[in-house]
Amino acid sequence: MTSTPEGSGPARRAEVRRVRPDDAARMRALRLEMLADAPLAFLETLADAAARPHAEYAARIAAVSAGTGTAQFVADPGGRFVGHAGGMAAPGEPGLTVVYAVYVTPSRRGTGLLGDLVDAVADWSRACGRPELMLEVVVGNDRACRAYGRLGFADTGVRVPHPTVPALTELQMRRPA
Repeated sequence: MTSTPEGSGPARRAEVRRVRPDDAARMRALRLEMLADAPLAFLETLADAAARPHAEYAARIAAVSAGTGTAQFVADPGGRFVGHAGGMAAPGEPGLTVVYAVYVTPSRRGTGLLGDLVDAVADWSRACGRPELMLEVVVGNDRACRAYGRLGFADTGVRVPHPTVPALTELQMRRPA
C-alpha cells in the first residue's frame, strides 16, 4: 500500500509495512514527533519517551515485528517514517483488534495515508482471525472522528474515561476488519 501527497508533484511514495527489528531508531524519532504533536492522544509523555533508552525501543519494536498478539505498521517513504498504526488482540473479545497509536505526520495528512495504515492493521487482523476493529478517540476530536468515519468506523455510543487525563472522555468506534 502506498500513498502520495495530492498536489505535491513527484513526492516520494510511502510504503506501509510492518515494523522490523532494525526500525527502532526511526520508530523512536516518530514516537517523539507523535508525542510532541498530539500529547493527549498517546499514553505517555514526551519527556518519558525521550528518556527511554534505545535498547528499550529496540526490544519493543522487535516484540511487535512478528506474531499475532500485537503489531505495529509504519509509513516508510525511505528516510524518516511519516505514519504509524498499531493493532493488538482485545483481551476478552477474541474477534476484535484494538487499533492504537494512529498517527500521520502533518505534511502527509489528507493524502490517503491514514487509510493505508488502518488497512494494514485490518489485513493483519483478518489474517489473525479477528474480523472487527475498534479504536478510541477523545470526545471533541471531531477531525479524527470524521476521518475514521470516512474509513468506515462508526461511533458505538460507548464512552470510557481517558486512561491518563481524568477530565477527558473517549468514544469507541468500530468497523469490520
